[in-house]
Amino acid sequence: MFTIWHNAKCSKSRATRDLLDQNNISVQDRYYLKEIPSIKEIQEICEILNVHPIAITRKNETIWKKNNINPESITDEELFEYLHQFPIAIERPIVISADEKTGKKSAIIGRPPENVLKLL
Repeated sequence: MFTIWHNAKCSKSRATRDLLDQNNISVQDRYYLKEIPSIKEIQEICEILNVHPIAITRKNETIWKKNNINPESITDEELFEYLHQFPIAIERPIVISADEKTGKKSAIIGRPPENVLKLL
């Protein structure tokens, strides 16, 4: 089972989704700007990716400047909260794979889109 944290307005997200389709991968879309991930879900994604939240943060999003926040100078806990409050700042797309037998999850950021091929 594959899930993509998807923003249809993003060219990289669309290209990643197309690549999965071209490889006949059944994917569940998670439109994360509408279905906002919980703090726990964002933490889980970071654990699966084995990264700190700054690695899944779009540091140049206007939201940071608008709120006078430097995402590189706050704690991980604060960053999890901000990513929940402002999901537009989550790097996209993120593709999650769950093994049907074991339930073990893997994930990868689709930048470039070809990165997702590592999950196949």
